[in-house]
Amino acid sequence: MNDSKYIYLDNAATTPMDPRVIEEVTKHFRETYGNSSSLHSVGQKAGQVLNKSREMIATLINANRDDIFFTSSGTEADNIAIFGVASKNKERGNHIIMSSIEHHAVENPYKELEKRGFKVTFLPVDNYGLINIKDLENAITKKTILISIMFANNEIGTIEPIKEIGTIAKTHDVIFHTDAVQAFGKVPIDVDDMKIDLLSAAAHKLYGPKGVGMLYIRNKGVREGWGKFIDPIMYGGGHERDMRPSTVNVPGIAGFAKAVEIAKEEMEKEMERHIRLRDKIINFAITNIEDCYLNGHPTQRLPNNVNLGFKYIEGESIVLDLDGEGIASSTGSACSSKSLDPSHVLLAIGLKPEDAHGSLRISIGRFTTEEDIDYFLEKLPYVIERLRKISPLKKGVKYMSNETVVNHHH
Repeated sequence: MNDSKYIYLDNAATTPMDPRVIEEVTKHFRETYGNSSSLHSVGQKAGQVLNKSREMIATLINANRDDIFFTSSGTEADNIAIFGVASKNKERGNHIIMSSIEHHAVENPYKELEKRGFKVTFLPVDNYGLINIKDLENAITKKTILISIMFANNEIGTIEPIKEIGTIAKTHDVIFHTDAVQAFGKVPIDVDDMKIDLLSAAAHKLYGPKGVGMLYIRNKGVREGWGKFIDPIMYGGGHERDMRPSTVNVPGIAGFAKAVEIAKEEMEKEMERHIRLRDKIINFAITNIEDCYLNGHPTQRLPNNVNLGFKYIEGESIVLDLDGEGIASSTGSACSSKSLDPSHVLLAIGLKPEDAHGSLRISIGRFTTEEDIDYFLEKLPYVIERLRKISPLKKGVKYMSNETVVNHHH
């Protein structure tokens, strides 16, 4: 293992907290201990921090302050959006449209709704992971109440045509939800321009604390209000205007807001730097490693995401071998990395199951340096070669016994 330092290239799973965010959270743990629902001045102070945070987070996506609702995670935000709209609109219709490459936090709520009598259309994607706008339009019926398509895919990094989806949803008067957990704070998002009604995000994907998320709910016009198209799915005290009961995690939310403030200031130069490092990895791997290919769209993808396929080997082995060299990477979604099934995302873009198993996801972050990438690119070819030598899948490999591999052709 590389003793000097461990190189973290799994920022899509979660990010280390920015020191500036840690400072902010710590400050509020000390000072802002009031319950934001209390009437006394300590509670009022917490309420002010909450409002300021709401305002800061709203500015990142061109939303109104009052359209931001805090949750404990992106998953919870997805669940509130999906079950909340389904519950409120069941008289209108029971049909929902989603893509076939959604995160489990979206896919599994829909599977649950199917059990409850809702009809769900899973839109196919092309080899890059993009949905087809015509497919979407053709899937809409009089009973369609919700379209839910992720902003950018967590495994292959492909960014969907969000503005076109929003326009179609609006034309047909269908509510549009996007799981923007991977994209929020990494690429520009404008909920008005893109006609997004509901958007989920999480603090820990942009160097903020874990256990804090948010759901943007568009106010559908002042008289109507957001409450007209979504029901709460939890009941308790009146926190977050009855949308999400529980004493609010003020220090965590203040940290989320700080993370957003930093993301806003640094997004442009961070995007440029990440794209340069991302493309450096892609070009190196495709040029120097045999039977290696890119998963996802070559350009319409997250600035920090690389997903490479390597034939004849298992992604898990690559991750473990790289870990031994002091590099953290992943095979795809952290939430499903313990399961042995091939990724539903890679199967949806047309990979064979055996090829889907050989994928490696590298996600660059704010603290990733050029030296980190150089070290990774130095180690990667050796790791791949070593694993292919012992792989039962490699063409031209014959086994004498478990220990001896002979007749190995490149």
